[in-house]
Amino acid sequence: MAKSQHCVVLVTAPDSTVARQIARSALEHRLIACASLVPKIESLYWWEGKIEKGNEVLLLLKTHRDKLVELEKHVLKHHPYDTPEFVVLKIAGGNKRYLAWLSESCGL
Repeated sequence: MAKSQHCVVLVTAPDSTVARQIARSALEHRLIACASLVPKIESLYWWEGKIEKGNEVLLLLKTHRDKLVELEKHVLKHHPYDTPEFVVLKIAGGNKRYLAWLSESCGL
């Protein structure tokens, strides 16, 4: 297993249309190698002093750490939420060929 400079970024979106738009745009700009959309999640969260509930789509964006700053700016620009989720999870390691593909797909 190869060490990695890659990350998975978690972003929630209000619906599949928004999630697809963010994913496609990030792909077109080579900010990510892959986006997996997990539909129909239920989110419970604090917002403006009270607990809220909503149905959302979870995006799992696979990228290289060198693309994180630009990806965050891109998500913030194209996301309808005032405070969108943008959580970075480091990938400690993985299949060497997959990680090489990930880097290549991000234009690195």
